[in-house]
Amino acid sequence: MENLKSFLIIGYGNTLRGDDGIGQEVAERVERWEKPNLRSRPVHQLTPELAEELTHADSVIFVDACLEGETVEVSAIEPDESETAVNLGHAINPRSLLSLAKRLYGTVPPAWLVAVPGENFEMCDRLSPTGEKGVEDALKQIERLIED
Repeated sequence: MENLKSFLIIGYGNTLRGDDGIGQEVAERVERWEKPNLRSRPVHQLTPELAEELTHADSVIFVDACLEGETVEVSAIEPDESETAVNLGHAINPRSLLSLAKRLYGTVPPAWLVAVPGENFEMCDRLSPTGEKGVEDALKQIERLIED
């Protein structure tokens, strides 16, 4: 049997604020793929407790909604090495979370951020048509990352 690289997909955002829930929607759909090398975590926000979980994956993909842009953007990210990364609050960003994992466990996997454009971030429990299209595009981008 082939030794598959393991991936952790962390989709985050507030599902009660329209397109802000894009990240969680993507993570939930990835979970339905039922691939043995994929773990998926839909979460409301990134928290320090996720740092240890990062170290159990060969690669990590963060998924979040963004206000700008018209297309899904995928970018490789590195730990935040600045002093401000040490002052973690309850909610943190992906680079700070990578930094925390590196400080606590001495290692971090390669990581990417998939930024998905949205248009409606008001109180609402469903995605806009732009958000839905973004989810589909993000899933295609994640498939490409996993296959490469």
